[in-house]
Amino acid sequence: MATAAQWIQGARLRTLPAAIAPVLIGSAAAYEMGSFLPLNAVLAALVALLLQVGVNYANDYSDGIRGTDENRVGPLRLVGSGAARPEHVKYAAFGAFGLAMLVGLALVLITQTWWLLLVGVGCVMAAWGYTGGKNPYGYMGLGDVFVFVFFGLVATLGTTYTQAGQIGLPAVIGAIGTGLIACALLMANNVRDIPSDIQAGKKTLAVRLGDKHARESYVLMLAVAILLVVILAPTRPWMLIVLLLIPACLMPAWLMINGRKRKSLIPVLKQTGLINLGYAVLFSLGLVLSTGL
Repeated sequence: MATAAQWIQGARLRTLPAAIAPVLIGSAAAYEMGSFLPLNAVLAALVALLLQVGVNYANDYSDGIRGTDENRVGPLRLVGSGAARPEHVKYAAFGAFGLAMLVGLALVLITQTWWLLLVGVGCVMAAWGYTGGKNPYGYMGLGDVFVFVFFGLVATLGTTYTQAGQIGLPAVIGAIGTGLIACALLMANNVRDIPSDIQAGKKTLAVRLGDKHARESYVLMLAVAILLVVILAPTRPWMLIVLLLIPACLMPAWLMINGRKRKSLIPVLKQTGLINLGYAVLFSLGLVLSTGL
């Protein structure tokens, strides 16, 4: 029987900033358009957090029953370590997904954006299909694409739309930026797991790119995400404060390029999650400050 601490560890709290970041950016974009709605923002954040926890438990379950996590390097996995029964982890994933859908339904009722119900169903299907089912797309190297789409574009633009009823260039730039950083987080995780994934037949994008190019792609994704704000600078000069994140990116980038031992990449996950949160905070602050000019 897994302890409460192990269940919390299995929820992988380090990944939660990737869920909050797009909501912050999307809400700031709505604020710039004079349409910030706190209740809608809170509901969007709850949906994002519950989906992220659900994804983490679902991956734990699916990878665990396939044996992918048996020889992995990194934090505890409930099923792979034998700390929890597989069906219990699966129920935890379904519970998180169910709560996310209920909160999402409340947001749809408030905004009357009924088409978002289809988006919500798509999110849950994508969350489960990453490593679950007969043909998980995460095992085919498509996980990064879905992370970019759902944790970048859908989460950010959906948050903006449920408050402002429209989207603008800042929301799009922010969605691309936070989506790329979320992909960088996934890449760091998958580079660490390349040996065990190859053994398990899990062909992630990191496996397909190879160790060297996968590490380089991490640095490229961070660089593009941060430098994209230059597009907004001519009319929103405060957006340049996002460039203050560059020093924070140096250490994880160095570890990714030079860390030969797989365990040396574990801190990169936490650092990248904090970079994503810092990006969202600075991006949002830049939008808010530029609004007053």
